[in-house]
Amino acid sequence: SDVCSSDLMSWQKAQHLAYPIRYTVFVREQSVPEELELDEDDITAWHAVLLVDGVAVGTGRLTTSGKIGRLAVLKKHRKRGCGAKLMHALMSHGLANGITHFYIHAQTSAQSFYENLGFKANGPEFIEAGIAHIRMESS
Repeated sequence: SDVCSSDLMSWQKAQHLAYPIRYTVFVREQSVPEELELDEDDITAWHAVLLVDGVAVGTGRLTTSGKIGRLAVLKKHRKRGCGAKLMHALMSHGLANGITHFYIHAQTSAQSFYENLGFKANGPEFIEAGIAHIRMESS
């Protein structure tokens, strides 16, 4: 299996690694409008970058409010446990920085992935960028 490791960094450091992954997954694969993909939270969030053999293949971010988002792994590296590593990296960094409660606007297609990490759905389904989502929270 892939040996994936993740590093946490500011947007300034992460952007050139993280944005091409987000563009590929969200804009090209899922047709999210490009102007919705980057937002003001990027500047203040912590970003995890997932590396396989030194190449960036995944990313996610954590805002100071405890919201985890923009979790994206390139297609050929999915279903190998790397996304869970990204989540653990973001949450342990958050815990070390005083965040005790995490939440996600999860795509409903990824709900079971987050449930396996201890998140529970909280609230109705809603549409964001044309895709069905559900709010999930850490227990």
